[in-house]
Amino acid sequence: MDQIIVQILNGLDKGSAYALIALGLTLIFGTLGVVNFAHGALFMLGSFCAVILSRLLSLSHEVIDETRTDFLGNPMKVDVPYIYEWLGQETGDTIIQWSVPLAILFSIPIMITIGFIMERGLIKHFYKRPHADQILVTFGLAIVLQEIIKYFFGANPIQTPAPPAFTGSLDFGVWLGFDPLSIMYPYWRMVYFVFSVIVICAVFAFLQFTTFGMVVRAGMADRETVGLLGIDIDRRFTLMFGLAAAVAGMAGVMYAPIVAPNYHMGMDFLVLSFVVVVVGGMGSLPGAVAAGFLLGILESFASMPWVVQTLPGINQIIIYLVAIIILLTRPRGLMGRKGVMED
Repeated sequence: MDQIIVQILNGLDKGSAYALIALGLTLIFGTLGVVNFAHGALFMLGSFCAVILSRLLSLSHEVIDETRTDFLGNPMKVDVPYIYEWLGQETGDTIIQWSVPLAILFSIPIMITIGFIMERGLIKHFYKRPHADQILVTFGLAIVLQEIIKYFFGANPIQTPAPPAFTGSLDFGVWLGFDPLSIMYPYWRMVYFVFSVIVICAVFAFLQFTTFGMVVRAGMADRETVGLLGIDIDRRFTLMFGLAAAVAGMAGVMYAPIVAPNYHMGMDFLVLSFVVVVVGGMGSLPGAVAAGFLLGILESFASMPWVVQTLPGINQIIIYLVAIIILLTRPRGLMGRKGVMED
């Protein structure tokens, strides 16, 4: 039972990342009708926002420390972060240690701006083009973005630790009445799951209960009629592209302590997340979220040692096998809408 609970927790962790990326993909497709293969790159850019903020907060300059000397007895030069001089060492240390959560606020305007530039500068020219053209151009954009990151940050993963308060593991088994230390699970992975649920609920609440969201949902259902009412639906859809980019960016920021940011992490998640979107149903936001968590849990169980020993390689293909089975029985996916990508 304890192994089953661990695998469920691992699945929810993976599913959180899949669901957040798939949510953004579906937002873009549902509003603009664009299959955005650059969305994984937005996830990657978000993780590097955490790296950039951490480096900015750690910027330092040399000062002479009279209390420390070298082997000749001369005062030593030491690097002191600027933030120590501005806010004091204790406060500065705290801010540097909490750079990942702070990077959420740092990433939102950056990712929204990147989303606007992508949509206005490139993607808007492909609205009425075939989906194959959209896939090719956005996939090419993703390659360009990852090569830019590789040029400035190198090819090696960059460790971005979580705040010290969340670096340990929680004795989850004690909560459930099991023996102590039977189920140990990292704090930050649980934080990531809770964060994902909050973001997903916030997006759904925004679309469901705000006037802006209601207009967007109406535009997703019948764009032409909404336009005839005098509403600038194109502008609202552009803002939704920025929102989708921000969601992907925040997902990347919070994932940085789990998987060290690297230039190809966007591609690693993109294909899986696109499968999640197809399984959930193209254009269905609830379907994308449900499929994300479902496939994350299935992948986690398929990675158990005895399963891999019995069926070697099953953990690598389980998501695709499930996708094939679901699409053979439900061609539109779990919650797909009629007429979406069926022309």
